[in-house]
Amino acid sequence: MPNRFHGLALASSLCVACLPALAAEETISFEVEGMKVVGTLNLPDGVNNPPAILLLHGFTGSRDELEIPAVGEGIFARAARMWAEKGIASLRIDYRFNGESDGEFADSTLHAHIADGLAALDWLARSGRVDDDRLALVGWSMGGAVGAAVAGRTEHDLDAVALWAPGVNMAASITMMFGPETVKKGLASGDTPVTATLPWGDKIELKPAFFQSLFEVDPVAEITEYDDPLFVAVGTKDDVVFPQPASGQILLDYRDDDDDDATLFVREMDHVFNAFAGVEQVDELIGATGDFIARHLDD
Repeated sequence: MPNRFHGLALASSLCVACLPALAAEETISFEVEGMKVVGTLNLPDGVNNPPAILLLHGFTGSRDELEIPAVGEGIFARAARMWAEKGIASLRIDYRFNGESDGEFADSTLHAHIADGLAALDWLARSGRVDDDRLALVGWSMGGAVGAAVAGRTEHDLDAVALWAPGVNMAASITMMFGPETVKKGLASGDTPVTATLPWGDKIELKPAFFQSLFEVDPVAEITEYDDPLFVAVGTKDDVVFPQPASGQILLDYRDDDDDDATLFVREMDHVFNAFAGVEQVDELIGATGDFIARHLDD
């Protein structure tokens, strides 16, 4: 959902680097269907062939994600920095039709975002910059729904997937956000964009293909195709994806896996991990996610 529809000590037993690792960021790009996707690659200094995490942002978000007022740093940018300090690389992207990538926002669809996520994993694996045998994925909110599909469809072997406040029924969530009349209008508008008002007052335009895609992607079904370690983080104060923790638990219920491979992380937090109150809850989540991923990375 919105970039709001959307604890870091890695396991000490994981020695990704023998020297302290610093973050070296660079802007990268690749093409999907002839359009440019822009991302930020974060590589820890002094680490050869590091493991890597792909980060997928939420609805109306961008690759750095929601800025934490207390520190002026986006949640994804902060996560990337903190993981790099522990020797783990990351790639965070702007989907097409979002951020600095090509295209107009009105043309966004879940299908396009999934294609971008799949292509981002391909880029990482072929880049020669990271270990293509040690890859993981993190998706927040709508990025969680996209991430579930990417995890289920990718040909790459993901060691771990983490879904933060993931959308499990995007059609219902968008309908609650915009109201049923807006969704009905969007589905019936031909190729004409429909104007929708976000909860905080901003107006956006979306075309019918976006509304149709909400009904065509089922994150719960998609994640059943991924049978490796899964971490799902939810907040009991989330008023965007709710009720919790039931909405998060359903992503685990239909999987055939061992208890050790699935974790439901539940905290008294809202959809943005209490970011407007400070960094404490955000940092716990980043840390718990890093711990989980590090524990399951192949040696």
